[in-house]
Amino acid sequence: MEISYLGLSSFKIRSKKATLVTDPFSPDYVGIKYPNTEADIISISHDHPGHNYSKGVGGNPVVIAGPGEYEIKGIKIIGIRTYHDGQKGVQRGNNVIYHYMIEGVVIVHCGDLGHKLNEKEIETLGEIHILMLPVGGVTTISPVVASEIVTQLEPVIIIPMHYKTTGYRSEISANLADVSEFLKETGKENIIPQPKLIISKEKLPIEPMIVMLE
Repeated sequence: MEISYLGLSSFKIRSKKATLVTDPFSPDYVGIKYPNTEADIISISHDHPGHNYSKGVGGNPVVIAGPGEYEIKGIKIIGIRTYHDGQKGVQRGNNVIYHYMIEGVVIVHCGDLGHKLNEKEIETLGEIHILMLPVGGVTTISPVVASEIVTQLEPVIIIPMHYKTTGYRSEISANLADVSEFLKETGKENIIPQPKLIISKEKLPIEPMIVMLE
């Protein structure tokens, strides 16, 4: 399968049978153009213009926007309710973590997770091959907590998301830390970004690694 980063918390995951897009964002809200793309499935972690711009994706996709179990075009999806803050949603409401099984590879997209995970959540997620994790802090987990969640979940591949990026509106950038802060916490500071990740279950690395996508 092929994984591309579209910006903020949005990824395009293309498998042999289907294409999945996560958390598409409004270009007016974020400040950069949302790439022209089509999908069979869209998953939305929470109702916010930085994460729910489904009309920006072509192809008449099925939109998933809540907890539950789904199977669409060979992709098995589990949505797990979590919170957008550390106070059980009092400040910013709910968030959905998505667990995808695609061609034997388990991918977990954390949305705008705002807290460390409890034992039940860790058990529900189980073995994770690829973890898409917010690392920018303020409205989500901090770089420090993100590093702690990596320790909790022990994924094979970690893909950071939701961090300060050139071109975002100043109001967005002001609420995001640079990805370098997370990399420093993990002790992996010299990572060269790549345009996309091509991966299969057979090609998963033996040792955990961080992948930066452009």
